[in-house]
Amino acid sequence: MREARTRWPRQRDSAPPESAASPLASVTPTDVDVCLRACAAHSTKLVAGLDRRRAALAEALRHLLAVHAAARPAPSTTAAPSLPLMRRSGKAGGNSAAALADELLDPLLAVGNKALDCGYEDELKLAVLIGDTVLTQRKGSRAGWRLRARTLEAMGAEAAAIEAYERYLSFTEDDGFGIAAKVVGLRAGARRQDELLRRLEHDCPAAVEHAARPVTESWAEGLALQARGDWARAEPLLVGALLAQERTGAPVTELQEATSQYLGLAIEAAGTDPAAVAGLTGTVGLYAEQRRSRMRGPVADPTFGGVEWTTVGEFRNRIAGKSICLIANSQRVGSSSMGAEIDGYDLVVRFNSYRIDPAATGRRTDIHATIHKHGFNWDQKVHTRLVFGGVAGDWKHSLRNRLVPGAQQYLGDESLRWPLRDIGRVGADVWPAIPTTGFNMLWLLDHLDVSSRLDLIGFDFYESGAYRLPGAMRMPITSVHEYTSEKAWVMERAQSVTDMRIRLR
Repeated sequence: MREARTRWPRQRDSAPPESAASPLASVTPTDVDVCLRACAAHSTKLVAGLDRRRAALAEALRHLLAVHAAARPAPSTTAAPSLPLMRRSGKAGGNSAAALADELLDPLLAVGNKALDCGYEDELKLAVLIGDTVLTQRKGSRAGWRLRARTLEAMGAEAAAIEAYERYLSFTEDDGFGIAAKVVGLRAGARRQDELLRRLEHDCPAAVEHAARPVTESWAEGLALQARGDWARAEPLLVGALLAQERTGAPVTELQEATSQYLGLAIEAAGTDPAAVAGLTGTVGLYAEQRRSRMRGPVADPTFGGVEWTTVGEFRNRIAGKSICLIANSQRVGSSSMGAEIDGYDLVVRFNSYRIDPAATGRRTDIHATIHKHGFNWDQKVHTRLVFGGVAGDWKHSLRNRLVPGAQQYLGDESLRWPLRDIGRVGADVWPAIPTTGFNMLWLLDHLDVSSRLDLIGFDFYESGAYRLPGAMRMPITSVHEYTSEKAWVMERAQSVTDMRIRLR
């Protein structure tokens, strides 16, 4: 018989966390210096260990504090020291709050996202604090609202998360992160959760009398009875505890975990009894559906619209003997007049959030190479779409969420998921930085070595600035890549170089 769980549902007899009375329901005004002190204090808690997520957070905190320290002027003996990164508002009086300067915004958001990635309670609290700080001064910050929404979702404050996601959507034209589908999925999941609890309430009417009792009390008694083999008396207590969690507004994450534990025990109690198993089928189906809806949102066509998977070998055969140009998302391309020349190549490769201006960039896109993390241009029809990602599970999740049926004929399979690492076996000891989408694609084409001509158009490694879709232009050029090393790799193999074109074949 299954051992009783020691991680019980928490006691919550107060209002739901996303209610009007809760601090999670609205942004809590937070001054920049308060946030910086919290970040500095959290930095001292992080010690060397095996948790790569906390190591990444520690590095982001060090960078944030270094940026702040570098911008602080030396103390003056004649005036109180000032902090340029915390500009005082023009309003007089003691209630003036520090303003968030541009220099500090991106490092601060990076810390918030790394804290969110950790997923631990202390780090989630830090992410909430950072989101509040950003939105206190920049109420229209898209990145701030998205950080807040993702953090609230991770904490299980679903209603507040939906509100924050909708605020994010109100400030963007290009939903590159699939937030609209996320909101639909969260709402659908909430409806299925309600159906599930109503089914349990209907099938176990004795549970209602326990719904007003403390959650942990009912759960502990139910587990004890289940451990003794008395499922008939245990079930009403366990279901009652679930209903009590709903009544007191427990976070969605906690309610899902408790429901999962209950269903595991119920399936074990049903054993091989056909009637008992049949009775649980619908309930388990509702649980699975609400989990799927919340994770991926709606999927219009689960078959991907008849798309054909392509392996690395098949991809090689399709490009063999073709002239190929790779078009950078740079201002150098955007201000050029190379459109007709670009369209003259056999295959045109574009990246991520590419932008089309026929005179400057050309019209055609034969191959779209994109990182899995955002969804820019996934709806644009191309012959082949290669989606890159370092973590297989995240890559598969993004394909399920973002792929648009009918928008591509061929889709790269897992053999094409992360070329530099998986095909080239180039480890972090040789190439420490995360390879860009462009470098993964370029390395792959160079490695396959079957193209009659291979040209890079407008590749200046963002020296001229970015030229992308409007929604993507608001995103900073990420610092996790090593553009200098990628440029050096390209130049070592270049056969000719002009202002607009680097020829490798």
